[in-house]
Amino acid sequence: MKQIYLDHNATTPLRPEVLEGMLPYLTGHFGNPSSVHWAGRAVAGALENAREQVAALINASPAEIVFTSCGSEADNFALKGTAHALRNKGRHIITTQVEHPAVLETCRALESLGWQVSYLPVDSEGQLDLVQLESLITSETVLISVMWANNETGTLFPVARIGEIARRYGVRFHSDMVQAVGRVPLDVRAAQLDLAAISGHKFGAPKGVGALYLRSGTDLEPLIHGGHQERNRRGGTSNVAGIVGLGVASELVGKELESTVLQLRGLRDRLEDGLFAALENLKLNGAASRDMRLPNTLNLSFAGVSGESLLLNLDLKGIAASSGSACSSGTLESSHVIAALGVEPALAQASVRFSLGRENTREDIDQLLSILPPVVERLRKLSPL
Repeated sequence: MKQIYLDHNATTPLRPEVLEGMLPYLTGHFGNPSSVHWAGRAVAGALENAREQVAALINASPAEIVFTSCGSEADNFALKGTAHALRNKGRHIITTQVEHPAVLETCRALESLGWQVSYLPVDSEGQLDLVQLESLITSETVLISVMWANNETGTLFPVARIGEIARRYGVRFHSDMVQAVGRVPLDVRAAQLDLAAISGHKFGAPKGVGALYLRSGTDLEPLIHGGHQERNRRGGTSNVAGIVGLGVASELVGKELESTVLQLRGLRDRLEDGLFAALENLKLNGAASRDMRLPNTLNLSFAGVSGESLLLNLDLKGIAASSGSACSSGTLESSHVIAALGVEPALAQASVRFSLGRENTREDIDQLLSILPPVVERLRKLSPL
């Protein structure tokens, strides 16, 4: 049985070129880059080369890249660091209801410490009302945090327009760009971003490494205190091999972006068209316009079917996807993203996300199209829904 992986928004395979680049720093080049002797000097240059590669991918300066352990740390660093650095200016943050938990839970933690957070709603397609966003800005507002692309629906947000609003009011702007890297063009300067987070394992680098873009001149309270690493912005011994891998992956996806987008969009559209042709009572979750979604992401609700049951049946046939519902302690709880779209609970729990990657082929999609409709029809006949 051929296994088909369609959960690339959760994580991606480590690319062979990335592994090859990392290997010397897992073996012979073992030094601590903070050391001044030959062993340290042998790896310090590799870190700075990776910094240049990451910066080039998002149109930043190398000095504006701070390496972290993951995207979640980068988001925490951006929000908590800004809140504490600007606490004497104001204690109000604006974000959206559909952010990744790394942002939402950080905001809730700040609320418990006295900060106020406004959670901007989205419409039925997952889009924001920028007039409403602007109306929420007060003299106390110090930060706006809006993701570049939603991890569940793939909906793209108008970050450049939000950047204009933030700049007009003198408010810092942060974006979680984790799902967008390698799938859409990224330019932190054009978007007028002050802070942005990326995560290596979402685009072919290893798990355990990420980065925060920190615009030059932007003060930020350190999240991790210790040594002088990362220009005194983040203490801790550098994950040299992981950082090298992040740099290699950044260079690869930057060079391949145009062809990758064409490939992913073609596969996604083939899957979307095929499923709507084969099945009734499907609901698209996210922007109706395909151009307003990540080229690799398709989130659908299959009416009359439990999303968890559908995923289990697909798994039995070697197909890996993910659900818009989360199972916790045996109780199904609707995804906060799908719920924010106004989707009724039964449909929200019937949602499935297919997220494609560069390894996927037309044959993968065709195999899924031959397997999924019969499974859905069988489950519908068995379902009390």
